[in-house]
Amino acid sequence: MTTPQIILFVLLAAVFVFLIWGRWRYDLIAFSALAIALIFGVVPADQAFSGFGHPATVIVALVLIVSKALSNSGVIEWIGRYAISAARSLTQHISIMSGIAAALSAVMNNVAALALLMPVDIQAAAKAGRSPASTLMPLSFASILGGMITLIGTPPNIIIAAYRADALGEPYSMFDFAPVGLVCTVVGIIFITLVGWRLIPQARRDIDSGKDLLSSSEFVFEAQVSEKSPIVGRRVRELDDDVEEHAVAVIGLIRNKKRAPGMARIMRIEAGDLLILEGASAAVDQVVGALKLDYVREANFTEENDRKAEDLSLLEVVVPEGARIENRSSVQLQMLQRHDVTLLGVSRQGQRFRESVRQLKVEAGDILLLLGPTERMADTVKWLGCLPLAERGLKVLQRQKAFATVGIFAAAVLIASLGLLELAVALAAAVAALVAFNVVPLRELYESVEWPVVILLGSMIPIGTALETTGGTSLIAESIVAISSGYSPVVVLLLLMVVTMTLSDVMNNTATAVIAAPVAMEIATALGVSADPFLMAVAVAASCAFLTPIGHKNNTLIMGPGGYRFGDYWRMGLPLEVLVIVVSIPTILWVWPL
Repeated sequence: MTTPQIILFVLLAAVFVFLIWGRWRYDLIAFSALAIALIFGVVPADQAFSGFGHPATVIVALVLIVSKALSNSGVIEWIGRYAISAARSLTQHISIMSGIAAALSAVMNNVAALALLMPVDIQAAAKAGRSPASTLMPLSFASILGGMITLIGTPPNIIIAAYRADALGEPYSMFDFAPVGLVCTVVGIIFITLVGWRLIPQARRDIDSGKDLLSSSEFVFEAQVSEKSPIVGRRVRELDDDVEEHAVAVIGLIRNKKRAPGMARIMRIEAGDLLILEGASAAVDQVVGALKLDYVREANFTEENDRKAEDLSLLEVVVPEGARIENRSSVQLQMLQRHDVTLLGVSRQGQRFRESVRQLKVEAGDILLLLGPTERMADTVKWLGCLPLAERGLKVLQRQKAFATVGIFAAAVLIASLGLLELAVALAAAVAALVAFNVVPLRELYESVEWPVVILLGSMIPIGTALETTGGTSLIAESIVAISSGYSPVVVLLLLMVVTMTLSDVMNNTATAVIAAPVAMEIATALGVSADPFLMAVAVAASCAFLTPIGHKNNTLIMGPGGYRFGDYWRMGLPLEVLVIVVSIPTILWVWPL
């Protein structure tokens, strides 16, 4: 291997390790890798930021803005209102919700599709008195499958199409992915509906969520002991009987901003102490009232700024990847000072924390319990980058613009499909029209774009190009071909899919597609066959991340609300991935012959 190849392989290995570790955000990791590649000269200086102007990056950003328009215009609300009913059986509900999720994901960002449907699904579960764990994982998997149907459904398809344009002079069109994607989606939804949901651990499905939106989630929250509280002077252990009737536990005490050792069982309670409690969100207000506690308000908040109880509301939100509050605490963000909203509790898979709730660094997948003025909640949730877990009227929808929004988007898709305009140009025109009609206000335009994904793409594309120009992808391709030496190209195709799918389960699917696309091209060249089957195989495999909660953002998003554990995903995900491979390879070879 040459020196540039060694540097790039080491760099990509480091990226792989850090993405799996998950300590830092993927956009920071990717941009740091690009900077290192530039320093060592393996990426030419004049190509440093070529990825940010790449068609794939531009299309991803534009699709996110269009997704925002579909949400703002009430299109999704209309679908949910007429298609969802709590009276249906669980199987019927899963089949309908999965079909809607897949259909939406085909024409908009699949993360946005899940974010819009998740509150609807949770509300239906609450009305039916069943656990959201029975339906959220099928909903997430269906949204991932649906993204494979069209060019704009998922970033891997956009990347593969753009790579084909660079390599072969012509990109894939809007519906070139449809034959394979549609077969995988239909078969996958049938499996999810009839078998898949039954593979979710019974312990998750047995929880009754009908009593409360997220009664399965145990929050760690804080409450302050007032001078009038009857528990002043009592030992912490003496509160057990008082709190157990509310299904709450006292797990610690904070005095003078320092947490007492252990669970402070023998300490006597003083006015001003913070009790650390653990329980369901519905029990918070009950315990605060019964023990005459106060909600925690910062010391620098004056009495006249404090709110009356009738002005305050509690709201549960989930933290997606890339949220403003991810890897930061509420104190660092100065939530109370800026928005008059307090982080009251955090739910993280039943984990107990040593830090104060307000000092705790929030992670993707956490469920936060917010306390603040009702009229400010919508803006605060949006500012934090979180998603509410119930339909609470947080936004006034522009329902009168629904048909115009759909018409503008459909026209852009049609024009691009007919080849009259490049897809990026057609989508840009659609975005301009949607902004002109104020469906997406200017203040929301840049907020609609998921900038970490843009940074990831813009950083990884030059690295992927460098790997190809230095011959690194040829080495990988030769190794795969050598391992499968003596077998037909179909076996090589199968091996490529398995490797790509495995990578996608543990690292970002966008990064996986950037690296795997040139490898697929090199393999096809080495075998002397058409590159299309191998590129399609990478597109399908990169999109199928069902084994872990970290492989796809949708899986991370449902982890907290569904009460899932890390090891729950593979139970339904593994047979689904095997099924996708079984049905996709014959379909690929039929539609795109070798």
